[in-house]
Parts: sequence; C-alpha cells; structure tokens
Amino acid sequence: MYTIQRHLNYNTWATGKAVEVLSSVDEKHFDTEVKSSFTTLRKTVFHLWDAEQIWLTRIQGGTPKSWPSVNFTGTTSGMLDGWKKTSNELAEFISSKDRIFLDQEIHYKNMKGIEFTQPIEDILFHLVNHGSFHRGQLVTMLRGLGFEKFTSQDLIAYMRL
Repeated sequence: MYTIQRHLNYNTWATGKAVEVLSSVDEKHFDTEVKSSFTTLRKTVFHLWDAEQIWLTRIQGGTPKSWPSVNFTGTTSGMLDGWKKTSNELAEFISSKDRIFLDQEIHYKNMKGIEFTQPIEDILFHLVNHGSFHRGQLVTMLRGLGFEKFTSQDLIAYMRL
C-alpha cells in the first residue's frame, strides 16, 4: 500500500537530492534572474522552505503570521540546510501519527487571511506535489544557467531504491 508517509519520505529524499546539486552552485547564480514562477534560485528555495514550514506549523496547531524567509539572515548554505531540515521534521512528525490524525480536518487562514478547512492528509499530498513542481523548476532554472548534471528526483527513482 502506498501511504502518505512513503510520499513524505520521497519528498525528503528529493529535497536532499536538490540540496546536493544546489550546494555545488556558485553563490552568484542564486540571485541571477531567470524566467520562472519565482525569478531566482534563492526565491524558489525560499518558497519551498516557506511552504513546508508554514504547513508543518499549521498541522502542529500553530498559526504562522508571516513567511519564515522574511526574517532569514543566514547564508545560502544555511538556507539549503534549513529547507532540508524542515522536510525531515515534517516526515518525522507525521511518522508518529495515526490514521485518525491524518483524517482530521484543520481550520486555518492562508497568508492572505482567507479561511479554509482541509483534512491533514490532503494537505500533505498537496505539499509533496507542490515540492515536486518547484524542484522541477529549479532543475530548469539551473539548466538555463548552464548546469547539466542532475540525478533523477522522480518518484519512480525513489521507489527503485
């Protein structure tokens, strides 16, 4: 059976693969503008990290008031480590939960203040799908910056392990 936990473990693995590649990128490329949803590698990584941190906070019962990256003053390496750490924390947090927790609906406001109600498991599947989408954009952005060497971050590659 395919479970949300396996999906989250995939997300952690794929994030680790992305961080591995990004760790070898020259600092100047993180702020080079490229056409994409977010115009730089840094903005894209911050978006991914922000999303995971915000959703983790919400499913733990908290209410984020701002994007976590707004107050980040660390290095590029610290940003990448933070993103990887949050992915791990999310998977670890869910590993201790049962079906009742996953089926539970949470009430929250998005960052624009609009209220929503969603089952936790649906949020988690969304979060992993969202991560796959934007990690794909990172690969495309890196290719546009001249990088050619990547290992697959596809779900099927993870399942073959």
